[in-house]
Amino acid sequence: MDAYGHVNNVVFLRYLEEARIDFLFRPEKDFKQGSVVARHEIDYKRQLVHRHHPVDIELWVTEIRAASFTLTYEVKDDDQVYVRASTVIVPFDFEAQRPRRITAEEREFLRAYLDDAEEEAVAA
Repeated sequence: MDAYGHVNNVVFLRYLEEARIDFLFRPEKDFKQGSVVARHEIDYKRQLVHRHHPVDIELWVTEIRAASFTLTYEVKDDDQVYVRASTVIVPFDFEAQRPRRITAEEREFLRAYLDDAEEEAVAA
């Protein structure tokens, strides 16, 4: 909470990080080979006043490329959207200290969460 009593913009980045980690490190899929954030884009739609009950974060995949993918989020309550955001993630080989390509297994996992409109564009 900041001096104005609402959730600070930096806290929203933490919320997105928690959702992203939960998504990428599920029991059925683990990006153990490594990945790094290349870009964040956040649109603040409404202030979120400090409170003791959680907000919902919806997350889905909007783009899959050879060596990156994009996650999109909404931080919200029912019909109220506080933040819309996206993160470009690059798979990374920490041993070699360089980006790597998305593996076939990772691509298959990500495609299951690809936005329907984006999936149609990929198929065309």
